[in-house]
Amino acid sequence: MSEQELVSEIEEVEVAAAEAAEEAEAVEQLAEEATEAVEAAEEVAEVAEEVDALEEFKSKLRRQVGDWYVVHTYSGYENKVKTGIETRIQNLEAEDEIFEVQVPMETVVEFKNTVKKTIRRVRVPGYVLVRMELTDHSWGVVRHTPGVTGFVGQDAYNPVPLRMEEVFEMLLPVFEEQQQSQGLPVSKPVVESDYTVGENVRVKSGAFEGMDATVSEIKAEAQQIVVMISVFGRDTPVTLSFTEIEKI
Repeated sequence: MSEQELVSEIEEVEVAAAEAAEEAEAVEQLAEEATEAVEAAEEVAEVAEEVDALEEFKSKLRRQVGDWYVVHTYSGYENKVKTGIETRIQNLEAEDEIFEVQVPMETVVEFKNTVKKTIRRVRVPGYVLVRMELTDHSWGVVRHTPGVTGFVGQDAYNPVPLRMEEVFEMLLPVFEEQQQSQGLPVSKPVVESDYTVGENVRVKSGAFEGMDATVSEIKAEAQQIVVMISVFGRDTPVTLSFTEIEKI
């Protein structure tokens, strides 16, 4: 084989190798696009499933007998009042007039001086929701329950029921509890911290450990806090997690 033929053969091999590499890259790109498409479709399906479940929840509320009323209670006694109303329903034979009592709860992630704690608390302190047919008898059963201070409304003796949109909003935690019990996705819990903008704090870990800083911004949902730290005489914004700082 002449030198020219050898060079030509090498060039052909190189061209073939380059084409094969391009084809492999194209196949890999198609595979990535297919994976992304599948993931996107799964996300859409999850959202659609959640929307369907929420619509079914709303539809169920619309079909239920009775109207929802708001009862005012002493703060901190909401669950005791709920139990008290349910007991009086049975004792006073009001099952045909009062159908359901709810105290909507919510999950809250608290950060207090770097200590993270997840708690369950009453979403609307001082209030209990009751689904009922309003009669003199049902009104008395609820109103005279220990801890109840009255029905919410301008006329406590003839209260106005909640609009369905208000019912949806107040009972959304009930829907999310049902979703969570089935292993389905729910909205992120409320995040709260006891830090305030302008407060002086100290960094307790990381590259700036031991340095004093001033809170500039609180990103509760991300569980992060932006602080201003003096670096070489200049205030520099630094983003840290709630657990990386402490009160002075």
